[in-house]
Amino acid sequence: MELAELKARLLELLRTDEEFRLAVAGLIGLDEILKAIRALQEQVADNTAAIRELREDMNEGFKLLRRHIDALRARWGLLAENAFREAMTGVVERYFGGSVKRWAYYDEEGFVFGHPCVVEVDMLITDREHILIEIKSSVSRADVFEFWRVGQLYERVRGVRLRLAIASPFVREEARKVAKELGIEVYTEL
Repeated sequence: MELAELKARLLELLRTDEEFRLAVAGLIGLDEILKAIRALQEQVADNTAAIRELREDMNEGFKLLRRHIDALRARWGLLAENAFREAMTGVVERYFGGSVKRWAYYDEEGFVFGHPCVVEVDMLITDREHILIEIKSSVSRADVFEFWRVGQLYERVRGVRLRLAIASPFVREEARKVAKELGIEVYTEL
Protein backbone atom coordinates (compact mmCIF):
# COMPACT_ATOMS: atom_id res chain seq x y z
CA MET A 1 0.00 0.00 0.00
CA GLU A 2 1.37 3.34 -0.94
CA LEU A 3 1.67 6.32 1.40
CA ALA A 4 -1.16 8.25 -0.25
CA GLU A 5 -3.48 5.26 0.07
CA LEU A 6 -2.47 4.75 3.70
CA LYS A 7 -3.24 8.40 4.50
CA ALA A 8 -6.59 8.20 2.80
CA ARG A 9 -7.46 4.98 4.68
CA LEU A 10 -6.40 6.51 8.06
CA LEU A 11 -8.45 9.61 7.45
CA GLU A 12 -11.45 7.49 6.48
CA LEU A 13 -11.08 5.45 9.70
CA LEU A 14 -10.85 8.63 11.79
CA ARG A 15 -14.08 9.88 10.19
CA THR A 16 -16.08 6.66 10.41
CA ASP A 17 -14.65 4.45 13.19
CA GLU A 18 -15.22 5.89 16.67
CA GLU A 19 -13.15 3.22 18.46
CA PHE A 20 -10.19 3.91 16.17
CA ARG A 21 -10.61 7.67 16.64
CA LEU A 22 -10.55 7.32 20.46
CA ALA A 23 -7.49 5.05 20.31
CA VAL A 24 -5.60 7.63 18.22
CA ALA A 25 -6.71 10.44 20.51
CA GLY A 26 -5.37 8.51 23.51
CA LEU A 27 -2.07 7.86 21.75
CA ILE A 28 -1.45 11.50 20.94
CA GLY A 29 -2.48 12.66 24.45
CA LEU A 30 -5.66 14.45 23.41
CA ASP A 31 -7.38 13.18 26.54
CA GLU A 32 -4.80 14.97 28.73
CA ILE A 33 -5.16 18.12 26.68
CA LEU A 34 -8.96 18.05 27.09
CA LYS A 35 -8.59 17.53 30.85
CA ALA A 36 -6.24 20.52 31.04
CA ILE A 37 -8.69 22.63 29.03
CA ARG A 38 -11.56 21.62 31.35
CA ALA A 39 -9.44 22.51 34.39
CA LEU A 40 -8.67 25.92 32.88
CA GLN A 41 -12.37 26.46 32.13
CA GLU A 42 -13.23 25.72 35.76
CA GLN A 43 -10.54 28.15 36.97
CA VAL A 44 -11.81 30.84 34.63
CA ALA A 45 -15.36 30.25 35.89
CA ASP A 46 -14.16 30.57 39.53
CA ASN A 47 -12.19 33.72 38.64
CA THR A 48 -15.21 35.20 36.89
CA ALA A 49 -17.32 34.65 40.00
CA ALA A 50 -14.60 36.16 42.21
CA ILE A 51 -14.27 39.17 39.91
CA ARG A 52 -18.06 39.65 39.95
CA GLU A 53 -18.08 39.55 43.77
CA LEU A 54 -15.14 41.94 43.91
CA ARG A 55 -16.90 44.33 41.54
CA GLU A 56 -20.04 44.22 43.71
CA ASP A 57 -17.95 44.87 46.84
CA MET A 58 -16.19 47.78 45.14
CA ASN A 59 -19.48 49.28 43.96
CA GLU A 60 -20.87 49.06 47.49
CA GLY A 61 -17.68 50.62 48.82
CA PHE A 62 -17.92 53.48 46.31
CA LYS A 63 -21.57 54.06 47.24
CA LEU A 64 -20.65 54.19 50.92
CA LEU A 65 -17.73 56.52 50.21
CA ARG A 66 -19.97 58.79 48.13
CA ARG A 67 -22.54 58.93 50.97
CA HIS A 68 -19.80 59.85 53.45
CA ILE A 69 -18.40 62.54 51.17
CA ASP A 70 -21.90 63.94 50.59
CA ALA A 71 -22.51 63.94 54.34
CA LEU A 72 -19.24 65.79 54.95
CA ARG A 73 -20.02 68.32 52.22
CA ALA A 74 -23.50 68.86 53.66
CA ARG A 75 -22.16 69.15 57.19
CA TRP A 76 -19.42 71.59 56.18
CA GLY A 77 -21.95 73.63 54.23
CA LEU A 78 -24.26 73.74 57.25
CA LEU A 79 -21.42 74.73 59.56
CA ALA A 80 -20.35 77.52 57.22
CA GLU A 81 -23.95 78.71 56.81
CA ASN A 82 -24.46 78.72 60.58
CA ALA A 83 -21.22 80.62 61.19
CA PHE A 84 -22.13 83.24 58.60
CA ARG A 85 -25.67 83.53 59.98
CA GLU A 86 -24.34 84.09 63.51
CA ALA A 87 -21.83 86.69 62.30
CA MET A 88 -24.50 88.60 60.37
CA THR A 89 -26.84 88.51 63.35
CA GLY A 90 -24.17 89.94 65.62
CA VAL A 91 -23.18 92.71 63.22
CA VAL A 92 -26.72 93.81 62.37
CA GLU A 93 -27.98 93.78 65.94
CA ARG A 94 -24.88 95.35 67.49
CA TYR A 95 -23.98 98.02 64.96
CA PHE A 96 -27.23 98.78 63.18
CA GLY A 97 -29.81 98.13 65.89
CA GLY A 98 -31.89 95.92 63.64
CA SER A 99 -33.62 92.75 64.69
CA VAL A 100 -32.47 89.48 63.15
CA LYS A 101 -34.40 86.23 63.39
CA ARG A 102 -35.36 83.16 61.44
CA TRP A 103 -38.77 83.28 59.78
CA ALA A 104 -40.88 80.11 59.69
CA TYR A 105 -44.46 79.96 58.49
CA TYR A 106 -46.90 77.12 57.84
CA ASP A 107 -47.86 77.53 54.18
CA GLU A 108 -51.33 76.03 54.47
CA GLU A 109 -52.33 76.66 50.86
CA GLY A 110 -49.09 75.22 49.41
CA PHE A 111 -48.14 78.48 47.69
CA VAL A 112 -44.38 77.83 47.71
CA PHE A 113 -44.03 74.07 47.22
CA GLY A 114 -47.45 73.10 45.87
CA HIS A 115 -48.52 71.38 49.09
CA PRO A 116 -48.95 72.52 52.69
CA CYS A 117 -45.69 72.65 54.65
CA VAL A 118 -43.52 74.83 56.84
CA VAL A 119 -41.55 77.42 54.89
CA GLU A 120 -38.37 78.81 56.48
CA VAL A 121 -35.98 81.62 55.71
CA ASP A 122 -32.53 81.87 57.24
CA MET A 123 -32.66 85.53 58.22
CA LEU A 124 -35.26 88.21 58.52
CA ILE A 125 -33.86 91.63 59.28
CA THR A 126 -36.35 94.24 60.36
CA ASP A 127 -35.59 97.84 61.00
CA ARG A 128 -36.93 100.46 58.65
CA GLU A 129 -37.46 97.75 56.02
CA HIS A 130 -37.86 94.01 55.88
CA ILE A 131 -35.07 91.99 54.27
CA LEU A 132 -35.20 88.22 53.80
CA ILE A 133 -31.77 86.65 53.42
CA GLU A 134 -31.17 83.10 52.26
CA ILE A 135 -27.75 81.69 53.14
CA LYS A 136 -26.65 78.65 51.14
CA SER A 137 -23.39 76.87 50.40
CA SER A 138 -24.39 76.82 46.70
CA VAL A 139 -27.31 78.26 44.76
CA SER A 140 -29.08 76.82 41.73
CA ARG A 141 -31.76 78.37 39.56
CA ALA A 142 -34.40 76.32 41.39
CA ASP A 143 -33.15 77.71 44.73
CA VAL A 144 -33.67 81.24 43.42
CA PHE A 145 -37.23 80.54 42.25
CA GLU A 146 -38.05 78.86 45.55
CA PHE A 147 -36.71 81.82 47.53
CA TRP A 148 -38.65 84.25 45.34
CA ARG A 149 -41.88 82.32 46.08
CA VAL A 150 -41.07 82.48 49.81
CA GLY A 151 -40.68 86.25 49.45
CA GLN A 152 -44.04 86.47 47.67
CA LEU A 153 -45.62 84.49 50.52
CA TYR A 154 -44.02 86.74 53.15
CA GLU A 155 -45.38 89.86 51.45
CA ARG A 156 -48.88 88.35 51.28
CA VAL A 157 -48.86 87.22 54.91
CA ARG A 158 -47.29 90.35 56.41
CA GLY A 159 -48.69 92.93 54.00
CA VAL A 160 -45.32 94.63 53.55
CA ARG A 161 -42.88 95.07 50.70
CA LEU A 162 -39.49 93.56 51.28
CA ARG A 163 -36.08 93.05 49.77
CA LEU A 164 -34.65 89.63 49.01
CA ALA A 165 -30.96 88.73 49.22
CA ILE A 166 -29.00 85.53 48.75
CA ALA A 167 -25.55 85.03 50.28
CA SER A 168 -23.47 82.12 49.00
CA PRO A 169 -19.87 81.30 48.08
CA PHE A 170 -21.08 79.56 44.90
CA VAL A 171 -23.92 80.81 42.71
CA ARG A 172 -24.46 79.11 39.36
CA GLU A 173 -24.55 81.47 36.38
CA GLU A 174 -28.16 80.65 35.45
CA ALA A 175 -29.11 81.33 39.09
CA ARG A 176 -27.49 84.78 38.90
CA LYS A 177 -29.48 85.62 35.77
CA VAL A 178 -32.78 84.56 37.32
CA ALA A 179 -32.02 86.42 40.55
CA LYS A 180 -31.30 89.59 38.60
CA GLU A 181 -34.56 89.22 36.63
CA LEU A 182 -36.52 88.74 39.87
CA GLY A 183 -34.83 91.61 41.69
CA ILE A 184 -33.02 89.43 44.22
CA GLU A 185 -29.66 90.74 45.42
CA VAL A 186 -26.84 88.20 45.28
CA TYR A 187 -23.77 88.38 47.51
CA THR A 188 -20.99 86.01 46.53
CA GLU A 189 -17.27 85.84 45.93
CA LEU A 190 -17.46 84.06 42.59
